[in-house]
Amino acid sequence: MSPRSLILDTLARLLYPMMLLAAVVILLRGHNEPGGGFIGGMVAVSATALLAVARGTDGALRALPLPPLPLAAGGVLLGLLSGVPALLLGHGYMTHLWATLPLGFTEFAVSTVLLFDIGVFFAVWGALGGLCAEAIGLDEEAGA
Repeated sequence: MSPRSLILDTLARLLYPMMLLAAVVILLRGHNEPGGGFIGGMVAVSATALLAVARGTDGALRALPLPPLPLAAGGVLLGLLSGVPALLLGHGYMTHLWATLPLGFTEFAVSTVLLFDIGVFFAVWGALGGLCAEAIGLDEEAGA
């Protein structure tokens, strides 16, 4: 294993959670505004790539909530399932539905669009985050 930079490792430890928080903000903002699942997922992928550079492939993959393939497949499945509620109500598949959740001090808009965007987020993060981490790891193997 090649030596790692202490500064890069420390910086990655600080930036990783902030980048994931930014990814979630972009994800949640995007279901009513431009942005959403894809660009939020790409921010999460960049956080994973940062960890892969700082800590290696294994360190980056351990930081994912699930291994890359189940994360991506679960995202695709969630995206596909987001169209089912409309079918159950007699509408066409992928006709999206909206509702509001009263939180006492405010209301939160929820929709099947948000479920779809969350699915896209996890599909992108799992597929491209895993690919990125493995591609960065190819350099580790070549240098070993």
